[in-house]
Amino acid sequence: MVQLVGSLRKELADSVSSCRVLVVGAGGIGCELLKNLVLTGFKNIEVIDLDTIDVSNLNRQFLFQKKHVGKSKAQVAKESVLQFCPEANITAYHDSIMNPDYNVEFFKNFMLVMNALDNRAARNHVNRMCLAANIPLIESGTAGYLGQVTVIKKGLTECYECQPKPTQKTFPGCTIRNTPSEPIHCIVWAKYLYNQLFGEEDADQEVSPDTADPEASWDPAQTAARAGASNQDGDIKRVSTKDWARSTGYDPVKIFNKLFKDDIMYLLTMDKLWKKRKAPQPLDWAVVQEMADAFLQSDEVSGQGLRDQQVLGVKGYAQLFCNSVETLRSQLAEKGEGAQLVWDKDDPPAMDFVTAAANLRMHVFSMNMKSRFDVKSMAGNIIPAIATTNAVIAGLIVLEALKILSGDLEQCRTVFLNKQPNPRKKLLVPCALDPPNTNCYVCASKPEVTVKLNVHKTLVQSLQDKILKEKFGMVAPDVQIEDGKGTILISSEEGETDANNSKCLSEFGIRNGSRLQVDDFLQDYTLLVNLLHCEDLEKDVEFEVVGDAPDKAPPAPNVPEEDKNIANGNQDSALPSTSSKVPIEKDDVLIVDSDEEPSSSTMEAAVEMGGVKRKLEDVETGGAGSKRKRLFELPINDDDIIALD
Repeated sequence: MVQLVGSLRKELADSVSSCRVLVVGAGGIGCELLKNLVLTGFKNIEVIDLDTIDVSNLNRQFLFQKKHVGKSKAQVAKESVLQFCPEANITAYHDSIMNPDYNVEFFKNFMLVMNALDNRAARNHVNRMCLAANIPLIESGTAGYLGQVTVIKKGLTECYECQPKPTQKTFPGCTIRNTPSEPIHCIVWAKYLYNQLFGEEDADQEVSPDTADPEASWDPAQTAARAGASNQDGDIKRVSTKDWARSTGYDPVKIFNKLFKDDIMYLLTMDKLWKKRKAPQPLDWAVVQEMADAFLQSDEVSGQGLRDQQVLGVKGYAQLFCNSVETLRSQLAEKGEGAQLVWDKDDPPAMDFVTAAANLRMHVFSMNMKSRFDVKSMAGNIIPAIATTNAVIAGLIVLEALKILSGDLEQCRTVFLNKQPNPRKKLLVPCALDPPNTNCYVCASKPEVTVKLNVHKTLVQSLQDKILKEKFGMVAPDVQIEDGKGTILISSEEGETDANNSKCLSEFGIRNGSRLQVDDFLQDYTLLVNLLHCEDLEKDVEFEVVGDAPDKAPPAPNVPEEDKNIANGNQDSALPSTSSKVPIEKDDVLIVDSDEEPSSSTMEAAVEMGGVKRKLEDVETGGAGSKRKRLFELPINDDDIIALD
């Protein structure tokens, strides 16, 4: 007779109550996950999150209330959970998981780790820490109505970095509001601005500087005080952007100066944001009007090329901004009191407004401006954060955790949450976990990668920041040249090799075929980097990774349809493994329009190839030769979807 404790076998219930787990992230998924864990019987939980609570979190992160705005997410989540489960032992950290204090020894304290993150850098880092500590990791992500959960275990499954990833399409709110670094950030901000001024206001779409940005103030008390000063103890007495604009009569000059001068000057007072970034440059309407050029390139002024493909100058976009505000103001007035406009990329005034506002913000933050055509193609659809998606995914995380604690790791699955039922009426589609990629430069037995660059132009600083940290996700790399002398090129010890930063690689004898041994002791990670000297890289390209690497998926080979399994343009990255233990369910297919953060090869399910979209079949396991292929027309702008949670 099986003895039960609640709905669990006694042995499993005992494991659940005694095991120690780490939850990384206390946001949308994290809140649901913490609730599920304590209600399932987990007693020893540690949760870490650097972020603070913003007004826009309150519609879905149910552990937080208005009075909590500006406070630590991890700490408030702990306090809220303890109210309905006081016997739980929860430790909260208001900190970054990438802090060196959370080293491999820290991770070894846990039986399993659960990710509830919103950015790739932190996901990469936790992936490497769990590999180094040999601890199971449950990875997850959501994007609107879509979601996925997978399990990562060293030596048994693919790690998070085993397969190429598409360019990240999810951005934290503080990036949009405070520190944009890519044109898409500015375009998203401009669409938010349109809704704040003319459409339906949404707390998730705030455009003013984020005073509670955790990066601007690392002291929790200082962060809370800063947020409290503007929120009056969470009572949210701000004047909305729309109310302010109405009070000015939608004066385009006043709106321009507020957005591109006053708000930017306020951002500059948050000086910690600009210690390692180039500070933005405020724009004043009067100064802009003294500028002469309306176009960026003279050949476009002469009429060559379509109007939508022209890139205006700052003065040109300022005038376009002014004209579009006046047009939209008139449209709003015609609709009457309380009316709202709906943004449509095919509505010329709306598109003009977003194009102008986005480009002016790009200029403020020292980015190259884009044509109206480019802005329109990038704008796409913004997927809202859906509370029920987070709840479903959090439940799946706990189910996978129970399998791990039962010792049934082979029963773990990658599970997709579908946007709509498939032909077999399923919303949840499980796939068998894939084995490790032998060419992975993270979890392979001897990680190795080849990089093409110009050794006469590439600086040591660029090698460290752009290649090792940004591209390969290291935190504190040490670099030694394999030249027979053991020359130290980069040291993680502060100040030791700073004198090298401004020198080119060739000055240290590095040439075509040189090898670098790179160690990140925090991640317990070693990577051998082979360098190929190249003088004909594409314009504005500083380096290129040769072969399979995240963000650079190889093109799909030209083979017959029935012989290939394709996702995002690379082979065997979307379909489950081809073991024949379980019969195939041929009719189950998964439609994925966008992924927030694919967690393994099986999470990259949307494909654009020759104008068709592949659909991922719901296959537990089965022979590749018998997999049924279905072709569907690719919707317009499908690849331009932006997920924002």
